[in-house]
Amino acid sequence: MEDQIAELTARLSEIEASAGVTNTMFAEAYYYLSIPLMVLIHAGFLAYEMGASRMKNVLSSGMKNILAFAFVIPTFWFFGWWVYWAFPTGLSLSMGPMEISGAEYASAIAWGWGESAQYMGPNIADNASGVFWGAFALFAATTASIMSGAVIERIQTVGFVILAIVLGSFAWVVAAAWGWHADGWLVTKFGVHDFGAAGLVHAVAGFFALGVLINLGPRIGKFNEDGTANHIGGHNLPLTTTGLMLIIVGFWGFLMACMILPGEGWSWFADKGATIYGTPMNLSALAFNILMGISGGIIGAWIFTRDPFWMMSGALAGIISVASGLDIYFPAITFIVAFVAGLILKPAANILESFGIDDAVGAVTVHGTIGLYGVIALGIFGAGYPALQGAAGEVATISFLGQVIGAAVFALLGFIPGYVVSLLLSGLGMLRTPEAAELAGLDPVKVTAAAYPEGIPASASPNN
Repeated sequence: MEDQIAELTARLSEIEASAGVTNTMFAEAYYYLSIPLMVLIHAGFLAYEMGASRMKNVLSSGMKNILAFAFVIPTFWFFGWWVYWAFPTGLSLSMGPMEISGAEYASAIAWGWGESAQYMGPNIADNASGVFWGAFALFAATTASIMSGAVIERIQTVGFVILAIVLGSFAWVVAAAWGWHADGWLVTKFGVHDFGAAGLVHAVAGFFALGVLINLGPRIGKFNEDGTANHIGGHNLPLTTTGLMLIIVGFWGFLMACMILPGEGWSWFADKGATIYGTPMNLSALAFNILMGISGGIIGAWIFTRDPFWMMSGALAGIISVASGLDIYFPAITFIVAFVAGLILKPAANILESFGIDDAVGAVTVHGTIGLYGVIALGIFGAGYPALQGAAGEVATISFLGQVIGAAVFALLGFIPGYVVSLLLSGLGMLRTPEAAELAGLDPVKVTAAAYPEGIPASASPNN
């Protein structure tokens, strides 16, 4: 009998070990697949922004988007990831209550050198950290792509790259450390909850772009002497709307990467499917709520505008508006919150334009204004729900005040560095393209290739 019990125990151990390996492999594959899906976001931004540009600026807009992606990835490796692990408790390197951050991690990561592999990969003993880092790196690159659309057709390339690095590898990372981390002081002290990063990715990027736009100024011909605005249309609306749909596809990868799977041995919440805060989460909630958010945003924008550009922008606004609470909302609430986001989208963009701000693609409104709306809306519809499940079982709860505080911090973390860095670049002559180059077009002045070497029909390019 004892021999049989010992044999059964051994077999059970083997089965458990095999299951653990299977879970780990699934988790690795899951995050690995989220990365190429998020790359589709950048394919979408590329098409979206080139279509929204006039013919004379098409390739210049595309090149800036490609460069933003390329520069943010290595800078996020060298110092962005370090910021995330080092500063969740504030500006010190102190350990937080979950004991998963602070000086120990900051020292080990070592700014992308030395012993960083033990937390970031490649490391033969750790198969998952690299893909987890990759997902975060794509979050970082997304912030830079959000900003890039707002500033097309008049920003200098080098100045833009510097701004993209500051946003993608610093500004949003501080927001993530404070509000998207189980040790984050916004989470532990105020119960801030932002599951899908409506505030700490989208609002930070949108308000960073606003700070830049104030110093960059409008495109030539955008505003009349009396302050009224002229419409400057892109050369290819079908390309723009297709790009927006690609961003929607990429959002599935973005949001699936916001979830921590059960059985991930490297995670601090290994016993259940969870948000990054340790609160319960599953893929079913994403399936219901993402689709309802897309639909609500499109319908709201359609009712107000009947414009395919704003309808597809409404799809983005719908997802962003509910992203903070995708793990909490019921589908009906998701639809209502997203529908309202679609309704207010174009009026909010008009108000911004009335202040003399030339946001070429509505990025400040779609990501900034709607991002803050989404964070605050969760304080209404999600009040009392758990914001954080602590290691010892203690629970922080969502509140309206906490979400308002989080929204304000996210906006400031975007706007202040965006404004200050762009002001410095402007003073150094590195921000705005010279007037003659802007009038001639950035493609013939700055780019060696031609977007349409054989031309396109004049009827298709009224604003070339």
